[in-house]
Amino acid sequence: MTNLESMDTTGLGEIDRGAARVSVDDKAMINARADVNQLLPMKYTWAWEKYLSACNNHWMPTEVGMQADIALWKSPDGLTEDERQMLKRNLGFFATAESLVANNIVLAVYRQITNPECRQYLLRQAFEEAVHTHTFQYICESLGLVEGELFNMYREVPSIADKDAWALKYTRNLENRDFRTGTAEADQNFLRDLVAFYVVFEGMWFYTGFAQILSLGRRNKMVGIAEQYQYILRDESIHLNFGIDCINQIKIENPHLWTPEFQQEVREMLTEACELEVAYARDTMPRGILGLSAPLCEQYMHFITDRRAQQIGLAPIFGETENPFPWMSEAMDLKKEKNFFETRVIEYQSGAALEWD
Repeated sequence: MTNLESMDTTGLGEIDRGAARVSVDDKAMINARADVNQLLPMKYTWAWEKYLSACNNHWMPTEVGMQADIALWKSPDGLTEDERQMLKRNLGFFATAESLVANNIVLAVYRQITNPECRQYLLRQAFEEAVHTHTFQYICESLGLVEGELFNMYREVPSIADKDAWALKYTRNLENRDFRTGTAEADQNFLRDLVAFYVVFEGMWFYTGFAQILSLGRRNKMVGIAEQYQYILRDESIHLNFGIDCINQIKIENPHLWTPEFQQEVREMLTEACELEVAYARDTMPRGILGLSAPLCEQYMHFITDRRAQQIGLAPIFGETENPFPWMSEAMDLKKEKNFFETRVIEYQSGAALEWD
């Protein structure tokens, strides 16, 4: 049997001049025997297709005009105080959340995934996370927000700090330079990280924030920010689907990891994460705004949590079948080419390559 300890999974080891050509059968999501530097022959076409889709979705925040947002923000009665607090805390969460996700991709996930087509997508995703962080810098600068307040909010606002701290504990083992997959315990640690960051962080925790900003846009408020969030949502939809495909593929190749005990642990993770997101909704909307309220967001998060559980092969947790924000499904499922908010249309650089229903 191949000794996992002796394998180079970084792609930076010495060249084995006498090695045979790569076989598709030797490729795997984790603990692969194949040279990670060789993209072809390709095993996971779904990963490559997501890479191509992500490239076609290219955009930059500075392509979106902020003049209307600036005027509304500076107007004394342009937004209510509740709307201003919601917006600032929303931006405060996202401003550093994108960096936390990027750090996890670069420092943990990329190191352990041993498939080159998946790594190709991860490189694209890392760039997109940089674009998203750029977006919040651009918004902060445009509106003249206090930089320290916005970007340090994940340390100062408990509901934001609680979410970030919860997610980061799942990378503690993986951030160790000596960590490597190859044992059942290590492989489960890595799988747990994928659930925490793809299913929870990107697949659950971003959605209250998306609903809040898209709701502003639907009312013709802060339309520049809303437009940028729609583009971020399009990116995140692919991130989420890629992460779920990774999780499910690892399960297929390593069924011994998906034990009843581990499944129960994942269900508890999703339940805890949902509670943290509901607390964040209460904190950002204590009185309700824009047709949104904390109770409605709680129902929405139950709906989203059940959807995520089913996507990774688990039974629903809450049994919530009704989506209180049906308009979010349209935005989330990317059904429109025209800008959702009926402002000017900003197409992606490669927009002609996209296909829409």
